[in-house]
Formats: sequence, C-alpha cells, structure tokens
Amino acid sequence: MKTIFIEILTVLLLFVTTSVYGASTDHAGIVKSLSGDVSVLREGHIIKATPNLKLQVGDVIQTGADGKTGLILEDDTVISMGFNSNIAINSFIFQPNEKKLSFVAKVFRGTISFLSGQIAKLAPDLVRIELPHATVGIRGTHVLVQVDE
Repeated sequence: MKTIFIEILTVLLLFVTTSVYGASTDHAGIVKSLSGDVSVLREGHIIKATPNLKLQVGDVIQTGADGKTGLILEDDTVISMGFNSNIAINSFIFQPNEKKLSFVAKVFRGTISFLSGQIAKLAPDLVRIELPHATVGIRGTHVLVQVDE
C-alpha cells in the first residue's frame, strides 16, 4: 500500500514540478550504469532504464529490490542509488555563461550518494536535496543520504 501511495505522490509531484520549474527540452544527465531493476517515471509513463538513457527535469528514478544505478548530470554531479531507492529531479538548470544555475532533487526513499558538480561550485546556495523531513543544502561536497519508509 505504501508503494502505491509513493508512486501516486511521485506522479503528482512530477506534474507540479513541471509546471513550477518549467520543463526543459535539454536533458539533465544520463543513466551511466545500472544493474537489476531500474526504471524512470516520466510524464506518467514508466520507462525501463538503460545505459545512456537521457534524464529530464521531472523524471523520477526508481530502483527495485535488486536494482542500483549511477547517474551523471550535465554539470558532472554524480548520483549513486542503492536498492529500493527513489529520487526526483525537480530542477536542473546548467547555463553557466548566462549565470542560470539550479539543482533540486527530492529523495523519497532509499540510499543515495551525491557528489556535487559544477553548480555546487559556482552557486552552492542553488543546490538542494529535499528529504521527507529535512532539506540538505550542498556546499560543494559528498553527501550520503538514507531515507527509510
């Protein structure tokens, strides 16, 4: 029952974040590596993740009981996800020449390792990882987050 609730909540957040932050035609990053069950929820559709799958703002990346994945974003941010993890890319803007920078991700559950990229170096106050009961501001570092259901 919790899984269904989380997936419904994720779909709702997808539509809200797309309208609030605006969807970008460019991709935010790629699925670099994966093993086991890994999927991407995009615009209400579940896509089986494959290496080099382009990730977009609003995507929710999910790993199953046997799944894990590594993501690389366009600013060289590296995100590693363990088993039974779920993260949404709520905002990603990387246009350093125009000084337009932002990265906001929401972790719903699981274990996530985050190694900051160029956005955190150029504008650390514009990088956030949101958790169910807290928000982590990134100041150019490596963070390991575990969220239990």
